Amino acid sequence: MGTLVSSANAQSKSGKKGLNPVLENIFARKSVRSFENKQISKDTLELIIQAGMAAPTGMNKQPWAFFVFSGKKEMAELSEKLPYAKMLKEAGAAIIVLGDPDVSKLWYLDCAAATENILLAAESMGLGAVWTAGYPYEERMGAIKEALGIPDPWLPLCLIPVGYPKGEQKAKDKWDPAKVHFNEW
Repeated sequence: MGTLVSSANAQSKSGKKGLNPVLENIFARKSVRSFENKQISKDTLELIIQAGMAAPTGMNKQPWAFFVFSGKKEMAELSEKLPYAKMLKEAGAAIIVLGDPDVSKLWYLDCAAATENILLAAESMGLGAVWTAGYPYEERMGAIKEALGIPDPWLPLCLIPVGYPKGEQKAKDKWDPAKVHFNEW
């Protein structure tokens, strides 16, 4: 088992000192909404999705599927139909995390774990990504399914624009000790 703090005390890209690489990546992760005009290789996208599939699932049901697309026309058209996915126009690709409610009633929890793994994998590879919601919004899920021909019973949890970040992006420090309770409330 790794240690929380490495022997190095150098300031890291997350701004935290002496973290192991896994924690460094977690604290460095950020929502990227502006991308350079660069393609992402199929091998890179596949590796990111493999990381998603490494997520835990209830009773190992794995009620997920992943739809990857990179067509600029499709991404631009879909960005106009989704209120919080305007950055899709600039992305190198997009990954839609889908769940099958016939396989698991809690598909959205398993797909959320896969989504976080995807976001962390992208960060670790020098890519940027952002989680944009499909579920539970019927109009957003419908727009995604219709635009890409996704059949029932699949439900899009989210659409993740992925690309090479444009400009410098900084992670937010979300630590709030007031939200942590040890042994009593």
